[in-house]
Amino acid sequence: MVKDPVRLRRTLGAPELSRLISRLAARVEQDKELYAPVVLVQPSDEERRAVERLLGRRARQGTARLSISPQAIESALRLAGVCDNLREAVDHLVGPISIRSHERAREEEARATLLATLSGCRHAAEPWFAEWLNNISSDGTLTRAIRQGGEPAKGARAVLDVLPADAKPISVLAEQVTGDTKALSGTPLARLVLRALAARAGEPMPASAAQRRALWESAGVIVDDLASQVLVLGLSATGSPLGDWLTAAAKHATPFRVTLHQLVTMPIRITSPVVFVCENPAVLRAAVGVAEAALVCTEGIPSIACHRLLAACADRQVWWRGDFDWTGLRTTTEAVGRYGATPWRMDVATYKQLLGGVDSEPLRGSPAGSPWDPDLAVRMRISGRAVMEERLIDELVRDLRTTGAQ
Repeated sequence: MVKDPVRLRRTLGAPELSRLISRLAARVEQDKELYAPVVLVQPSDEERRAVERLLGRRARQGTARLSISPQAIESALRLAGVCDNLREAVDHLVGPISIRSHERAREEEARATLLATLSGCRHAAEPWFAEWLNNISSDGTLTRAIRQGGEPAKGARAVLDVLPADAKPISVLAEQVTGDTKALSGTPLARLVLRALAARAGEPMPASAAQRRALWESAGVIVDDLASQVLVLGLSATGSPLGDWLTAAAKHATPFRVTLHQLVTMPIRITSPVVFVCENPAVLRAAVGVAEAALVCTEGIPSIACHRLLAACADRQVWWRGDFDWTGLRTTTEAVGRYGATPWRMDVATYKQLLGGVDSEPLRGSPAGSPWDPDLAVRMRISGRAVMEERLIDELVRDLRTTGAQ
């Protein structure tokens, strides 16, 4: 143990011995032999004199290398009654030193434990989960989480285990999982979960508040019931003032935005016999004044407001389409299962027809299936190209004008 800290710092802590102490500390950190001679290349006169004072003998002059015996240093410290152990003296001067190999072993053990915890997530078998795990492993996020005790990643797994939710406010979700209503508002935990949801949706990490809100909504989490909206055209309804507003807007061929708050506080019953669903607002805009059928626009991944509205179409005929990309296949698959929707020009023949044009782009994100037309997903994988809904506007508007679908 260090018997005289003041004398130790005066004896061994001088600035001109800093290079020597650094070399000794590096040996401890790297778990190397502490007592092998330390060689200082091109020592300064101050370093030579400091070593001479420490060991009580003159160093060899005129050489470019100065060899110092750590055992001699330890003996000098012990003889002076300052410290009996060189390792303890170095620790006292530079602070506790962690041995890298031991740290790596502990970190690898913690990594294995954390990965085992994450593999227990209810989504662990899904491709997007593996993609998320690979992303946070490769960019150092998982390592940082491990050094924080693994809590952020464990929290993300707990949140993902209860998603998708059924129109649950984000503060309620946060409190339910973490006990803190603010835990999913701009926190490292929120970012980890959003990265997982982005992988699930086949989308890049959101860069704006609106994109983050839409991503949360894709998993059934309400961030703002006023900001959660759905755009409609020609949709008639009854049951509340909102139903009256929708019907009046339909009579005047006026696009109408409905908020989740309105849908919750003023429940409606859809009276339009057939409801078409598109993904891109350009389709709805082109249909204004000419469409005979009701049209709902998801504007990307359906919001909670969109799902709430479509839930009121349970006894209506719903025709659904999206872009020919992986997100479009996922949302169409969900709509078929959730609303009994019929895919609307979402078939391999239409895809092949559109693929011949120049307006396509690379497919991005995790592949998805097309259970209603398995050949469609296969053909998309082969081509590797996405085709946006705007390429089909003329045909879609013609369907809306005649209220028939193909």
